[in-house]
Amino acid sequence: LDAAEVTRRRAEAGPNALEAAKRRGAWRMLFDQLTDFMVVVLIGAAVVAALLGEPQDAITIAVIVVLDAALGFVQEFRAEKAMTALQALGAPCARVRRGGASHVVPAVELVPGDVVRIEAGDMMPADLRWVHAVALRVDESALTGESAPVEKVTEAVTAAPGEAELPLGDRRNMGFKGTLATHGRGLGLVVATGMGTELGHIAALLRGVEVQQTPLQRRLARFGRRLALSVMALCVLFFGLGMLRGEPPLLMFLTALSLAVAAIPEALPAVLTVSLAMGARKMAGQHALVRRLSAVETLGSVTVICTDKTGTLTENRMRVVERWAVERWAVERRAVSGGALLEGAPATAMREAMALCNDARRGAGGALLGDPTEVALLEAAEEGGLRHEDALRALPRVDELPFSAERARMSTVHAQGEGFVVFTKGAPERVLEVCTRQLSAAGPEPLDAAAALAAADRLGAAGLRVLALATRADPTRPATGDAAAVEAELCFIGLVGLLDPPRAEAAEAVRLCQSAGIEVVMITGDHPATAAAIARQLGVLEASGETRGEARGETRGETRGETSGETGGDVMTGQELAALSPEALAARAGGVRVYARMAPEQKIGVVRALQARGELVAMTGDGVNDAPALRQADIGVAMGRGGTDVAREAAHMVLLDDNFATIVGAVREGRRIYDNLRRFIRYALAGNAGELCALVAAPLLGLPIPLLPIHILWVNLITDGLPGLALAAEPGEPGLMRRPPRPPTEGVFAHGLWQHAVWVGLLIGGLTLAVHAWALQSGDPHDQTMAFTVLTLSQMGHVLAIRSERASFFTLGALSNKPLLGAVLLSVGLQMAVIYVPFLRPIFKTQALSAGELGLCFGVSSLVFIAVELEKWMTRRGWIYKDGPAPAAGGA
Repeated sequence: LDAAEVTRRRAEAGPNALEAAKRRGAWRMLFDQLTDFMVVVLIGAAVVAALLGEPQDAITIAVIVVLDAALGFVQEFRAEKAMTALQALGAPCARVRRGGASHVVPAVELVPGDVVRIEAGDMMPADLRWVHAVALRVDESALTGESAPVEKVTEAVTAAPGEAELPLGDRRNMGFKGTLATHGRGLGLVVATGMGTELGHIAALLRGVEVQQTPLQRRLARFGRRLALSVMALCVLFFGLGMLRGEPPLLMFLTALSLAVAAIPEALPAVLTVSLAMGARKMAGQHALVRRLSAVETLGSVTVICTDKTGTLTENRMRVVERWAVERWAVERRAVSGGALLEGAPATAMREAMALCNDARRGAGGALLGDPTEVALLEAAEEGGLRHEDALRALPRVDELPFSAERARMSTVHAQGEGFVVFTKGAPERVLEVCTRQLSAAGPEPLDAAAALAAADRLGAAGLRVLALATRADPTRPATGDAAAVEAELCFIGLVGLLDPPRAEAAEAVRLCQSAGIEVVMITGDHPATAAAIARQLGVLEASGETRGEARGETRGETRGETSGETGGDVMTGQELAALSPEALAARAGGVRVYARMAPEQKIGVVRALQARGELVAMTGDGVNDAPALRQADIGVAMGRGGTDVAREAAHMVLLDDNFATIVGAVREGRRIYDNLRRFIRYALAGNAGELCALVAAPLLGLPIPLLPIHILWVNLITDGLPGLALAAEPGEPGLMRRPPRPPTEGVFAHGLWQHAVWVGLLIGGLTLAVHAWALQSGDPHDQTMAFTVLTLSQMGHVLAIRSERASFFTLGALSNKPLLGAVLLSVGLQMAVIYVPFLRPIFKTQALSAGELGLCFGVSSLVFIAVELEKWMTRRGWIYKDGPAPAAGGA
């Protein structure tokens, strides 16, 4: 192109850059954090506390609101970096032919029609159509999910009959923006730039995905609305009853407002933040970095984990995992990981062929560099005891025939004493066609090509990439560059099967997920046979649908249980998925365990189909192609070591060790945190219900108000504060990972929580009124102080008893949660201080109790602890709360 044409095309196509998403301003982000219903309620509570002359409560609530808003603001601001990371993938410069000469120009200035030169190590600056390619291989794993580099060709590539279009991984005559050339060189014609590229398509998908509300946010929003409406109604009722009894209007108004402040558990966001922060800190020590605190809890609700294959379940590095040769050699198909090769002439020839017919090299740090397949061959040779440097010294290379798509072979010629030796590797059918003999322990013998091809087919069907090796000794040097002379009358050595193998710990992680009732679904751009082979090794396709249906059917509902029991796990390709409507895909998604040859937009489709079925979906991945699905999922989990910036910025959580097994620990931590949040809500609601019961019932029973506004606020401060926060440190219950996940639609009041809060609240309120009435009847002037003390101590006994929904306090042990024990002792000490410290008594309107009165308060309060322990005893025997998830015996 000449300069004028470049200018015209740039004006028409625009710059070769990804469009930045329209972003909200900082003030808008901050304002959005303050519009949550629960936050609005807390702001109202702070205003009420300030009007009541309680600046400490007002300041505490305000600090909590500011902290919550700041965390949300930081999280959203970081999430906006996803588009910036996508833009950074563009190559900064490109070598281009313009006006009859070569130029180096900024990649952003490329236009459709430019001719770009690409060499090994270059990143594609735009989408290219190859017009010239010499041994060109491109790593497209970040875009397609395929671990092996793709051999590029210049010939036209067309879709098979019935296919709408070829998947990205099969478009071998194309180069895609953001991918990396690993070998060879080529010339490409720019056919798409900027947002018109495949990378731009992903950027548009990512920008169009809305951030999902977490289950915890949805549950707390529902909880906050219900609680606020209930509290307002009760406060109005309390004020009306007091006025009917002739109580002073100002006292009733102040008491009602105090009750409103006390009834709303303003410590809930603080407990939530502390719980999530503690969980995030613990997970960071286990190589899981939480970018959004809500992700910690969300993992505890996950019902399906959709995982990428390459780099997530596998090592993202090719390895020789199978070898085959003539059966009489006794070098049978076998895994070679960690095992020594059999000795003998064929084994030696195989090692030499893998090491010498190879362009991989050792870098300055000792690491092997080059094409992943050749690196794997060289590693296998060295595992067998043949060092690359030693082999080259003994048999120096004197000539080579590079790999080409037409020949599908590579050959090298080496000096060997007075003669020469040729080594060849390539596609089995193309290598065997130039072989006339096969090597055996006794020496060369006639070739059995049918047996070799059958073995190659078996290895290929198992998902392996199969290469054939051959050799020939020659007394004279073959003509340089003459393929017919070099690759003639070769002696077949054997076959090697390569695979990006599963991580050592991945199979156990998959098993643990399944035992926890969590489905594992593989979504990859790789070949179906390869994906299925990995899935079988990991157990993703082997778990029976019947077992999964039983494990998950308890809490997932009849529809989900029936669907998951339909199949033991199917494999679906991108071509099959493209033919399905969203409704049809949602209907089939329950039985599919492996999705292969997936395009980026199809990964989002799978996630949406599962979400349409009521699943709570976690998506793991590391590539650019995973970013939109990571954003769409309820929780996105990116790889930190081998992943791309795009995936990390789009995700909620990053695995620093790229270890799928780390997710299991994260799921356990998420479940523990949610259990602790339920404990706090159970504790706070029961205590607040007790206060409401005592204050509302007293006028109905003809009793004076048992508590003053200062008493209500004090109880609220010392009971909801330290003990509530200390519940966040409660360890996970036994069998935590042996129970089904919570249904995504389950509310915080499920499994008997609201029933518990009601009856315990009535008990606390009743005991408070009983002591108050007894003191009045007996003429004791300390009636209010005794009621005040019983109300406080009852809640301390309650918090000790609810550390577990099932296990006894005595089984858990008092010291298994030392922060809680310390908080309870401190709260009791503070309560004693307001009763017995002389200068505090006028402030809190209390009187010093006698030993007998104090003993009565402790004795009556302990009834709450005894009653809750009795409730748990009945729960363990299945007499009550039968809908609750019962942990299996043993387990983590």
